[in-house]
Amino acid sequence: MTPPDNSLPDESAVDKLTIETPEQTSLDFAVAGIGSRFLAILIDVLIQSAIGFVAGILLIILMGAMSLVGPKASLWVGAFFMLFYFVLYFGYFAIFEIIWNGQTPGKRRVGIRVIKEDGRPLTPAESIGRNLMRIVDWLPFFYGVGIVTAFFTKGSKRLGDLVVGSLVVRETSLAELKPIWQTAPVSESRLPVGSAPLGADRLTPQEAALIESYLGRRSSLDYALRRRIAQEVFNKVRGKITIPPENTLSAESLLEALSMERRATRNF
Repeated sequence: MTPPDNSLPDESAVDKLTIETPEQTSLDFAVAGIGSRFLAILIDVLIQSAIGFVAGILLIILMGAMSLVGPKASLWVGAFFMLFYFVLYFGYFAIFEIIWNGQTPGKRRVGIRVIKEDGRPLTPAESIGRNLMRIVDWLPFFYGVGIVTAFFTKGSKRLGDLVVGSLVVRETSLAELKPIWQTAPVSESRLPVGSAPLGADRLTPQEAALIESYLGRRSSLDYALRRRIAQEVFNKVRGKITIPPENTLSAESLLEALSMERRATRNF
């Protein structure tokens, strides 16, 4: 009798997306499936419902109090709460995705994130446009249109994703971009003595992934192209990091140092 197979699902079965960047490197992302996205939405809806319930009780109290002042006062209170509920149920997602770089509380709990199809973060306008489409995705009830669309599109995209060109990926995608370095990593002894940390914790997940992707693929590039791409990648993050005045390291060595510092100070 053959024992039951209790092994975990094969990771290779996960839907992958390879993005070719303008820097001539590629980023591999694990696309979030319908199940993980549904769980994230469920968590967010429960949070919204709890806030809405508390706000509803407050509305009843205020409406009763304002009715003593006059009928117009209670109408203004009602209009304010209508706006509040609209922002709560549709602005909630856009606001969190803007301030949390593509995540809501539900997405953060599940471990997924919204990015652009080219691997870069969404702009505030794109986040707002993407989430306004939830009005249609919700039909006829609880994301009926969104679920059907996700089933029949590559990358499990709902209408909002199709409109702005976004994609929901797993956070573990970034951890899977492990560099295969062909040169010795930069040791602390090569950095200027007494220098402050470079500030790798200020990098976005996409910027960190770009650095890791370059470091893992640079050995396949000829020398001139390798140096040029290293400088281009470094220029994209230069404004976010602290470079000691006495620094003598090349752009490539600084990228190595950033990667090492990020791995040492964060749960990569």
